[in-house]
Amino acid sequence: MISKYLTIVAAVVLMAGPALAQNNGAAPATPPASTTAAPTAAPTAAPATTPTVTPPAPNKPQTSADQDNPYGLMDIIHKGNPVSLGVLALLGIMSVGSWYIFFVKYLEQSRILGQARSVERRFWSSGTLNEGIDKLPKNSMFRLIAESGVRASQGGTSLVGLNDWIAMSLTRQLEDANARLQGGIAFLASVGSTAPFVGLFGTVWGILQALIAIGVAGQASIDKVAGPVGEALIMTAIGLFVAVPAVLCYNFLVRRNKVITEKLRGFAGDLQTYLISKSK
Repeated sequence: MISKYLTIVAAVVLMAGPALAQNNGAAPATPPASTTAAPTAAPTAAPATTPTVTPPAPNKPQTSADQDNPYGLMDIIHKGNPVSLGVLALLGIMSVGSWYIFFVKYLEQSRILGQARSVERRFWSSGTLNEGIDKLPKNSMFRLIAESGVRASQGGTSLVGLNDWIAMSLTRQLEDANARLQGGIAFLASVGSTAPFVGLFGTVWGILQALIAIGVAGQASIDKVAGPVGEALIMTAIGLFVAVPAVLCYNFLVRRNKVITEKLRGFAGDLQTYLISKSK
């Protein structure tokens, strides 16, 4: 009986084995497709253009052409009152007159000094007195002195002797020559002594305008007084600028006049000695 049961169990196992083997070796089921879609690659965006930032230009210092100086000389000319303009015009006339006189007198003195150097070579080396006079320039002071001496030697007066008459004639001619040399130099002396005070008057007037501006505004702010005070200082500077060259030019011309006067006196003394010795 037991063997019979064993035979049945073995038959059942043999029959169920292929089915189990088929079920165990079947291919695994395909996994269901993911419902989540694969992320789509984003389109490559063009790189954003960075705006070019231009660096600010460095600040350039403003020149005098870019900005007007509200406290300078040109502002006084354009906006000045009649008093300040009158002072400025007077100082300008003084300056122009001083330089004109200086150059005119300097050229005149140079010409006379040149004539003095030619006297020894032309006049005293001549054979006769009249010949020597003819060799001198017609506008020469030395020729005027020589002609005056010759005229005096040709006839005197009963009141004065011949020698004294010749001396008097030469002295008068020397005085005329000296007056001619001094012509115009007094103007330089006047400018040198008065120009600082003219500029000082402009200074006082500018300070007065500053005080008036303070009184009207009721406060002493710098913008109220800067213009008038600057005008006052400019007037002082212009006055000194006019006076100092005038004084220097005056001293220079006076020294040269002394040299010329000594040469004229020496020539007149030699001529007087010659005429007196000839008349004896």
